[in-house]
Amino acid sequence: MALLHVENLRVDIPMGNSPTPDDMLHAVRGLDFEVERGEMLCIVGESGCGKSLTSLALIDLLPRQAKRTASRLTLDGIDMLSQSERRMCDLRGNRLAMIFQEPMTSLNPAYSIGDQLSEVLTQHRKVSRKEALARAAQMLEKVGISNATERLRQYPHQLSGGLRQRVIIAMALMCEPDLIIADEPTTALDVTIQAQILRLIRDIQKELGLAVIFITHDLGLVARIADRVAVMYAGEIVETAPALQLFESPQHPYTRGLLASIPIPGRTRPGEALGSIPGLVPSLVGEQQGCAFRNRCSQAIPACAQHVPEVEQGGHRTRCLFAAPDRAPIRLPESVRS
Repeated sequence: MALLHVENLRVDIPMGNSPTPDDMLHAVRGLDFEVERGEMLCIVGESGCGKSLTSLALIDLLPRQAKRTASRLTLDGIDMLSQSERRMCDLRGNRLAMIFQEPMTSLNPAYSIGDQLSEVLTQHRKVSRKEALARAAQMLEKVGISNATERLRQYPHQLSGGLRQRVIIAMALMCEPDLIIADEPTTALDVTIQAQILRLIRDIQKELGLAVIFITHDLGLVARIADRVAVMYAGEIVETAPALQLFESPQHPYTRGLLASIPIPGRTRPGEALGSIPGLVPSLVGEQQGCAFRNRCSQAIPACAQHVPEVEQGGHRTRCLFAAPDRAPIRLPESVRS
């Protein structure tokens, strides 16, 4: 049985004070996916496709004007659609944790690292402050921060960006949650620190058997860490598959376009033009029909303007009329496959 079940998840945002149906922004449109225990699901897509709103919808932290609906949204059998705000506060940080996108602003500058870490545990467990601080020091050591006891007395401004992100990961682990959502956790970090943080998240996930939803726009990164991949475009999931299967035999034209834009060491010559996807993302204001990618797709036909069913073959799901399992696989470089 999957840990997280999501069916027909939608996020709608009114545009104006008295919006009509034509003034509604449909930012997330009917997502269906599951996350198994111990699995790393990567949700990938370009900026503005609805990845971050999806993560906020899962933990019920959307902006006030946004409306979340779903046919089903359960975590380990708990119906998160029917929970009160108080009950959701009990779940957040306890059974369900999040690593936010910006390490520079995710910590409160007015409180010490020890205060912020220990508060997570005292909110959800009947422990003393001394016990909570001991647990906080243990978690800092687990995420690779030395001199943990001294770090607990410091404030966020005294730490580098990489150390702050490690603190946020430690905070997410304080109550040993079942599921962690990581929303582009390496965006503001340099390349070396990014690699360290990614390795840390993957190692901890494997060690503790955590389920992780990792949100990113970097397909090269996804190839290194994902068990399964969901590709988002214009508020929809257009393709889902085990990671190796998706990279070696992508079915959706959008996925193939994304992969074609990745430079391949040893094959892409300096100065050579990379692949690109022509056109612009369509507006999501008002009712939408058919495939949102059809205006940018060289294969589009009139039928693409109608309802496009999802096709599933061997755990590979694609929302496209041209999903073809016999396409020639894409040869990935060893640096990506390893």
